[in-house]
Parts: sequence; structure tokens; C-alpha cells
Amino acid sequence: MKRWLVIPLLFSSTFCLFSEEKVNEAKKFINEAEERLEKKWIEAERINWIYQTYITYDTSLIASNVNEELSNLTMALIKDSTKFTNVIKDPVTDRKFKLLQVSVNLATPSDSSKSSRLAKVATEMESIYSTGKACVDGKCYSLDEAIKILADSKDYKLALKLWKGWRDAVGPKIKPLYSEYVSLSNQGAREIGFADVGELWRSRFDMPSERFLEVVDALWQEVKPLYESLHCYVRGRLSDYYGDDLVPKSGYIPAHILGNMWAQDWSNIYQIIAPPEFRRKMVSIKESLNKKGVDEKGMVKYAENFFVSLGFEPLPDSFWERSMFKRPRDREVVCHASAWNIDMKDDLRIKMCISITDEDFKVIHHELGHNFYQRAYKDQPPLFRAGAHTGFHEAIGDTIVLSITPSYLKEIGLIEDIPEGWDLPFLLQLALEKVVFLPFGYLIDKWRWEVFSGKISEEKFNERWWELRKELQGIAPPVERTEKDFDPGAKYHIPANVPYIRYFLAHILQFQFHKALCDLAGFKGPLHECSIYKSRKAGEKFIEMMQKGASAPWMDTLAVLTGAREMSAKPLLIYFSPLKKWLDSENKKYGYKCGW
Repeated sequence: MKRWLVIPLLFSSTFCLFSEEKVNEAKKFINEAEERLEKKWIEAERINWIYQTYITYDTSLIASNVNEELSNLTMALIKDSTKFTNVIKDPVTDRKFKLLQVSVNLATPSDSSKSSRLAKVATEMESIYSTGKACVDGKCYSLDEAIKILADSKDYKLALKLWKGWRDAVGPKIKPLYSEYVSLSNQGAREIGFADVGELWRSRFDMPSERFLEVVDALWQEVKPLYESLHCYVRGRLSDYYGDDLVPKSGYIPAHILGNMWAQDWSNIYQIIAPPEFRRKMVSIKESLNKKGVDEKGMVKYAENFFVSLGFEPLPDSFWERSMFKRPRDREVVCHASAWNIDMKDDLRIKMCISITDEDFKVIHHELGHNFYQRAYKDQPPLFRAGAHTGFHEAIGDTIVLSITPSYLKEIGLIEDIPEGWDLPFLLQLALEKVVFLPFGYLIDKWRWEVFSGKISEEKFNERWWELRKELQGIAPPVERTEKDFDPGAKYHIPANVPYIRYFLAHILQFQFHKALCDLAGFKGPLHECSIYKSRKAGEKFIEMMQKGASAPWMDTLAVLTGAREMSAKPLLIYFSPLKKWLDSENKKYGYKCGW
């Protein structure tokens, strides 16, 4: 006999009837979908690993094919899942459906010709970006070469030529394709129940799309005063260095002189803007690593030992056998650092061309954060094997990096003495990386959300881009830009269709995690001096949070570690409070006029 579930609709006297047969059908569908996806995920992961560590025409073709197959399977399952939208399910099954339905970055239309065209457009945009050259005075540079020159050179005119050359090379070619991409991907998003791609992306955060917009903006408003003080100081110092005619002491900073192609990280201009006494107090481990003969695997061992000191199990033997730690001499590879879990269980790996430097020492800790997180939630069902939200995954390893303090480095023998007065130089350099990134991390997707929603027309793409950069970052283009240009296309994540707000959220969360872990470890001093190394009590809670994966709303998962159900920038502000006080004092001393 057929049984029925009778559920009253909220705010209504109407009753909806769902047969037990329909509920069981929904469970059967999602369980089979997980099985099919897990199999294809593992296949795609193996093939993409081969491609990225052994680039040939054939491996590229095989990887392209499996990625297309995975995309088609996912979209087909998402569209099939919509027939269960109005079926009331148990909480676990319901969450699996929701996660499946927001699991794609690129939603393809059902029409095969449109789907095929969208795939071609996406490939063409990435190809234009990856093959672009910044040409200066008859000589052309790859993006990597241009980035290195910008990082090292203090030549105002050369930096301008490289900045403009890169944007001229890729933007105008990408713009017409990007407009087509927006139209086609929005069609795909609407077919699976979303107003546009922006709403699809924002719907991954366990709250209504409009509420998420409010949360992100509130976080930005929290950190804005700190950013404004830093911007004020940097602009004043750059004006002193280059002269008022090139960098006025009020208004916007020219975008090309901040040591980074996108002005998203200003740490490369530290030597210009830091007081001379600060430069003598910087802590570096590169010389010590070389003296000790530490090789690439040795660098990774330091990072593994930190996690093990917290109570994590050591990495499996297969990690050391199968990872790529340095650039091979006999073949082309993708050197961009990344962490992998090939079988979604224990086949953990990193892929990285490691240099024996301070920077790569930190990057390795970041990548292992992904690996230890992946293993922590490996026993969850396939759709729950992910971060609580995308910002969590990026924040785990960076949280550990915050514990790489001078006291920790001394304890493990990488420095002999802690320089007196190291705090402010350290905080200034870190702020040029972490605090500076926040408005940039916000504006990338803020611009895209407006594009996807139709708020910005194609005729205003570049105008709105620079409005946001001026409004949020206080920077401006060094030369006139028009709608013939497409400066958003000069940032990889735009043509490559990679959501970006995760990085903004990660920069907030890592400080929130750090404070909670330091409290658990019983640390009582200034937050920036805390290292949780060897704290099993902190590690126990960290692991407990990580084990949940995506099985619960991120608010519940956050509360496991922090006791709070909201993301907050207050720990970040506490961490940088000594720097904020110093910046305000310096700005007052030099008479720098803040704001723009």
C-alpha cells in the first residue's frame, strides 16, 4: 500500500503530499549520482595529474576530454535532480541535493550547439591569456617574466610599459569572447534554477544570495579603516620616493608601481616604503636552510612536522613517492603549486617546483593545509568531501603559516636569535600582503556579480572595473583606459572562470581560526606572537572541525572551533592592532592626508 508524508507549508494552511516512494526515489537518485561522480572525479584527477606533470599534445587532449565528460555528467545530474526540488527529504539527503546543484562554476546550456560554443569560448579565453606577451620597446615578455621585472624594478616608466603591454596583449582579444561567455553561461544557470551565474556562485554559502552580499560587505567595512591607514602611509612614502609629480600625496595611487601586475600584493615595495631600521630587523631563513643543506623534500618535512606536532597523522609513504617537489629536467610541467587527493581517500600529493626560499617555505605549509583537510574529511560521503565553504579550504594552511613566528623558527633551529623589535617590521610586511589583498579579493567577484546580473552592460565593462578599483582599493590606471580595453581580462581568474570571493573569505577566516587556536593553546601574549606548534589541545579542535567537511552548514562547522557562527574580522584587527597604531602615528608625523 502506498504511504504518504503530509507536510504543512510554512505560513500556509495548504498541505503538500509526498509519497514515501518519491522520497525513496530521491535518496536512490542522489546515492547513485554520488557513485557516478566519485568514479569520474577520481578518473579526472588521475588524468589531470598526468597532464600537469607531463605536458604533451596527447596528455592535453586526454585531459580535455575527461574534463568535458565530467562537466557533461555533472550538468546532466544537476538537471535531473531538479525533478526532486519539491520533495521534502531528510536533512542529509537534502544537503546532498543542494551541494550537487551548486557544484559547477560553468553552467552549460542544454542546447548542444550552445554548450559546444561555450566550451570553445572558455578554451579560447584561457589560450589567449596563457600565450599573451607584454611587448616593450620591441621586446616581448611572458607574463611570468613581466611579473618578475615588476617585482624587482623601481623604474616608473618601465613598470608603466609592462603594465600597459600586458593589458594590451590580452584584454581586447578576450572582451568579445567574455560577453558571449556571460550570455551562454547565464542561460545554463537559468536552466538549473538560478537567475544568473553570480547567484549560482553565491548560493554555495548556506544563506540567501542577497544575504551573502550583505555579509561580505560588512566584513569589508570592518577592515576598511586598517586598509585606509596602510594606503595613506604607502602613498606618502611612494610620493617621497618618486616625487609629487608622479605620485601625488592625495588621491589615488598609480596602479603600476606597487610591485605587482594587479596591485593585489604590495610586499615587493617593502624596501621602498619601510623605514631603514625596519629593513635591518627582518627575519629570514633562506641562508639557514642553505647552510643546513635542506632540499625540497626537507622543506616539506618541516611543514609535515608542524601538523604532526598538533596531533595529525604523518603523511603516507605514497605522498613522498608520488608528489612532484621540483621541476623535472626532461619534460614540461605546470609548476603552479597545488595539492591533490587522487583517490579522495589517502593518495595525497603536492605538485610544486620548490625553491629554497622563505616564500616557498610558507607556500608548502599552505598546500599541506589542503592535504590534511582532504584526509580529515575522507570518510564523509563523496558530496561532503569538501571544505565547509570554499574559503575554509584556502584558510587552513594559511592559519598554520601565521604560527611561523620567530619563536617557532628558533625552536626548530632555523634562526639563532630573535631580532629585538621584530614585531612592527614583520607586521608591516605581512599587511602589505594580507591587508592589501582584501579589497582586491572583494572587487573581482563584485564586478562579476554585476556583469552576470546585467547591472553592467558590455559598453561599461572597463569603466565599472576602474570605478570599483578606485572606490575599494584607492588606485587608478596610470594611463587613460577606454572601452576598447578590457582590463578585467588581464587577471587569470576572469577568463578562466574561477570564483574569487573564496580568497577574500580565507583572509578573514585564517585570523579567526588563529585566534581560536591560540586561545585553546593557552597563549596570553600579543596575537601576532602566538605559535600553536606542539599544542595537542588546539590540534584536537582543529581536526574536529576539519573532519566535518561540507556535511553541515559552515556556520555549524565554524562554531566547532571558534564558538561563533559568523565570520568576523575582529581577530584580524587585533592581530594588526600594533601596526594600526604605528601607521596612524607615522601618518600624523609626516602630515599625510588619508583617504582618496
